[in-house]
Amino acid sequence: MKNRRDGRKVKDLDALHRLMAHIKSSRADSDIYINQKIDMTKLVEYYEKLQKDERYKDITYFHLFCAALGKLIYNRPLLNRFIVNKNYYDRNKVTISFVAKKEFTDESEESFQLIEINERDNIFSLSEQIKGSVEKIRTNQAHEVDKLMNFIGKMPRWVINIFIAIINWADRHDLLPSSLTKDLIYYSTIIVSNLGSIGCGAIYHNLTNFGTNSILMTIGEIKDDIIVVNGEPVVRKMCEFGVNADERIANGFYYVQTIKLFDYILQNPHLLEEDVNKKIELPKKKK
Repeated sequence: MKNRRDGRKVKDLDALHRLMAHIKSSRADSDIYINQKIDMTKLVEYYEKLQKDERYKDITYFHLFCAALGKLIYNRPLLNRFIVNKNYYDRNKVTISFVAKKEFTDESEESFQLIEINERDNIFSLSEQIKGSVEKIRTNQAHEVDKLMNFIGKMPRWVINIFIAIINWADRHDLLPSSLTKDLIYYSTIIVSNLGSIGCGAIYHNLTNFGTNSILMTIGEIKDDIIVVNGEPVVRKMCEFGVNADERIANGFYYVQTIKLFDYILQNPHLLEEDVNKKIELPKKKK
């Protein structure tokens, strides 16, 4: 099997991971659930500092989270791996996707949004890119995939069944046109849902066997919580994260170290001003 347009085939796999793709051939049946609460106190202080500067008043918590995830993925490259047809691939690009509503109402239409994160991006460049993407929704500039889904969704059920069967086959064989996949969230490194923006806590959302997406994260509301620091109860700004990931792309130790790094980035938000590909070394614990 050769490389795909969106990824390079992994050739140096160990025997266990090679077998895993055959034992658990479905992404939706290979997911693991990760729940983590992270201290947001430093991030909140950083955000409030940005809000005092007119240049950065449009930066939101979601922008900060996306920048942190971009930095995390560049530092933990196995997060950018996916499996199709029992073959492992390293994705060519780092991408974050989300579903955005035109308005916060039950009836408002939703639109897929996908952001590419380049090596030299940081919180400021990513914020501008995300704002530009959301603005397209507000001005009704729909993506090709949105138009196609609206068209197919109005067809009779038997036509939809045939069409989806063809789409799934083409998906597995890398035959879907890039005009459809380039803006589709199921072809991104990570899908992010900021539930905190609507006052909701983190939940777990299933992965799908369609596409190449291997990680889905929901972000809860930032709120006061009591934690123990040096044996004393203190109030901190905490946020809960719910992650659903394909266990086949990395082992448990790799995921644990990834969570520690994500925690470290969010508690040191000045790192978000650096290029996302800058290497981060976690400080060693004192014995």
